[in-house]
Amino acid sequence: MAAYAAATATTASFETIRDAATSGQGEKPSKTTTQPYREILERLWIVDPLPAWLPSRNRLNRLAQAPKHHLADPALAVRILGLDAEALLSGGEPNLPIPRDERLLGHLFESLVTLNVRVYAQAAEARVSHLRLHGGRREVDLIVERADQRVLAIEVKLSGAVDDDDVKHLTWLKEQIGDELLDAVVIHTGPQAYRRRDGIAVVPAALLGA
Repeated sequence: MAAYAAATATTASFETIRDAATSGQGEKPSKTTTQPYREILERLWIVDPLPAWLPSRNRLNRLAQAPKHHLADPALAVRILGLDAEALLSGGEPNLPIPRDERLLGHLFESLVTLNVRVYAQAAEARVSHLRLHGGRREVDLIVERADQRVLAIEVKLSGAVDDDDVKHLTWLKEQIGDELLDAVVIHTGPQAYRRRDGIAVVPAALLGA
């Protein structure tokens, strides 16, 4: 569980999570031994992975298929890892079983937004996934897809300000799928909702569902 908590909002491989979970325990168990434990956690909705977006009619090349790891609630991940507010805000995050390129707090914020978006999407009978090209060259945190296969693309930023670099993947996706993109949104921690000159919406996380 600690390994999955540390992997929140990442696409860490099964082997990476297995190695982190069994570090210091000698010989690593096989996938056939450990996979049933993951399946039980999924059936209990404790581990709730976000699938990769694999569109049926949009010709996007080199799409990765690995899911993003999420627990039922990001607060559960924090509790399992034994972190407090000071550790999260300082970025220290000592002794995490899975190394990461970015601060855990940002991934926990993404997981919180993902949880909320999934609830609202379910009410609208829409599906939620994420987009990632092999190698991570392009990524979009959340893809909300309607039954007609038109999509809402969402980036999540742990920041009170949004600049051009924060929307580059949304702009790229618009170039790829055109009118099939209903809208593009950046969800952030700032106080105001507005539209940028390029048409991309910027929405505070506090206004989700309002």
